[in-house]
Amino acid sequence: MSYKEKKLLNAKTKSNFVGWTFALPAVLGFLFLNLVPMLLSGYYSFCDYNIISKPVWSGFKNYISLFNGTDATFWLSVKATLLYTVMAVPANLLFSFAIALLLNRDMAGRAFFRSLFYLPCILPAVASSFVWVLLMNPDFGLFNVILDFLHLPESKFFWGKGSVLPSIVFMGIWSTGSTQVIFLAGLQNVPRVYYEALEIDGGNAWHKFWSVTLPMVSSTLFFNLVMGIIGALQVFGAAYIITEGGPNNASMFYVFNLWRQAFKYMDMGKASAMAWILFIVVLLATLVIFRTSNKWVYNEGGDQ
Repeated sequence: MSYKEKKLLNAKTKSNFVGWTFALPAVLGFLFLNLVPMLLSGYYSFCDYNIISKPVWSGFKNYISLFNGTDATFWLSVKATLLYTVMAVPANLLFSFAIALLLNRDMAGRAFFRSLFYLPCILPAVASSFVWVLLMNPDFGLFNVILDFLHLPESKFFWGKGSVLPSIVFMGIWSTGSTQVIFLAGLQNVPRVYYEALEIDGGNAWHKFWSVTLPMVSSTLFFNLVMGIIGALQVFGAAYIITEGGPNNASMFYVFNLWRQAFKYMDMGKASAMAWILFIVVLLATLVIFRTSNKWVYNEGGDQ
């Protein structure tokens, strides 16, 4: 090997060493904080494990007990989570997109309103949850005062079996600032020349929205849809802080039930099985959305 080749090899080795040195904290963090716990939970899901004693291999016992209804709360939590997802994802997307459209317009105080709508995202979840508890209190809450003033029937909100999920969805809409920011970024990337061309052809505001805005932000909508479904399937905070799964298990969300199995009933084996079931469901849902995205997501440089 010539001197020049040795010098190039040493330079490449040094460059690789520097690169791996900078990447090492992230790699170690992924290995020990993500991958290893994930693999351990996969093993524990096939064991009887109560954290205190050693795990004992039990095969598919945990999965069978979940699916055959031995633990009734499993299917109740699945039902509550799916109902919440069906309500929350469309509501959050529609509200966020509507606000982003408004915040994208030229108006006085636009920067202030953008900050105002994003502000709930940085508030502590516990503090904001208690504010909503006060607002929705069935006895003296502001919302029932407004309903009474409008001569509408009052609601029990978090304390009613039929109203708890819509109340949690409504509370979640308030903190969709991150989704609004993503939509706003997508709207600002729409070339103005498309709108100008449509104006020349006699297009109105609806034509601009339907033929330009919506197709051009469909990729942003796709991203928010995927993240929204993943987030909705993992909803936890409202049940943990406010409802504790009630009333009558109406808000017994899947991840809250998983947490109960692991840290309240000390059944880490069953909790690990629930975690892997959720992982597979989220994976399948994401794959289905990706496979169907080519039918409605506009790709300027692709086939559509």
